[in-house]
Amino acid sequence: MQICVLGGGNGAYAAAADLSHLGHHVALWRRDAEGLAPLLASLTLTLKNSSGEHLVPLAKVTTDIAQALRGAALVVVPVPAFAQDDIARAMAPHLQDGQVIFLPPGTFGSVTMMRTLRAAGCRADVAFAETGTLPWLARKHGPTSINVTVRATRLPTGIYPARHAAQAFAVLRAAFPSVEPAEDALAGALLNAGPVIHPPLILMNAGPLEHFERWDIHNEGTQPSIRRVTNALDEERIAVRRALGYSHEHFPLRDHYENDRWMYGDAHRQLVKSGDWREHIPLLQHRYMLEDVHMGLAFLVSVGAWAGVETPVAAGLLAIAGAICGQDLRQGPRTLGGLGLAGLSSAAMKALLSEGEPT
Repeated sequence: MQICVLGGGNGAYAAAADLSHLGHHVALWRRDAEGLAPLLASLTLTLKNSSGEHLVPLAKVTTDIAQALRGAALVVVPVPAFAQDDIARAMAPHLQDGQVIFLPPGTFGSVTMMRTLRAAGCRADVAFAETGTLPWLARKHGPTSINVTVRATRLPTGIYPARHAAQAFAVLRAAFPSVEPAEDALAGALLNAGPVIHPPLILMNAGPLEHFERWDIHNEGTQPSIRRVTNALDEERIAVRRALGYSHEHFPLRDHYENDRWMYGDAHRQLVKSGDWREHIPLLQHRYMLEDVHMGLAFLVSVGAWAGVETPVAAGLLAIAGAICGQDLRQGPRTLGGLGLAGLSSAAMKALLSEGEPT
């Protein structure tokens, strides 16, 4: 299948290497020409995974997004939520009917990116898909090398608008056989693990993160007290999903630590063993704060309020993060209020998720 990957981070390089290694025709786009230069020169990524080290040639590497998108059935956009609208504006003139845009994960980016496309004049009939996590736990080992510690075994995914679900899942399964249908994009957004696992880990490890040059939040940063907070936060997320009537499996995060039933199987032990997550995390600038707290956690709190579900742990963590960052995070761009959706009735929200907004 012809696939376009947009981005230059760990997820984008993992997508390009893994999907190319599986036999797909992959075009990788990155706007940063200087950062892309080594890969432009070699057109080859070194993929490290459980079966060894592989030299993987890419079909195309480019800074021209029109070239990258041309002919792609699937567009994989593994960028942080705060970069999604810029990517949507760059894509807008070049999208074609029928293309599926995959956000792993999305943070409800399907709705805001579609709005951005329409505001930029794009009228292509496309579908967005958002899932609960990246399909890979991966870290770069250099400008043309990516280490994939774990590949997801289950990818619960919601489609926006949901009326395109059948066609979108047919495309997605050709690249990711492990996708599992969730009811819609909001169901998919409420399966996003980032706003549950990362806020307690960075906020309750704020002292070590600011003191030590490198710190592994998944090893010595994951202590029983932090796990209890994470479990309580996740129960709030699940309560919100239940209140909204979502019946698809809720993927409790405790399964990530306690068994192999979660999205990656036995992932926690393997990512700690890899050592790749002993890293520098600048607390105020890292995507764990800017994406998973400012956007993801604020989104969860706002959806809970809309659904009439109390989320005291989520709200408390958001307040602490606001104090650390010096701003009120309750009114952010990914809250339902910020999206102009807080006044919708349940029926109106369902209609939006099913049909999309008028073009």
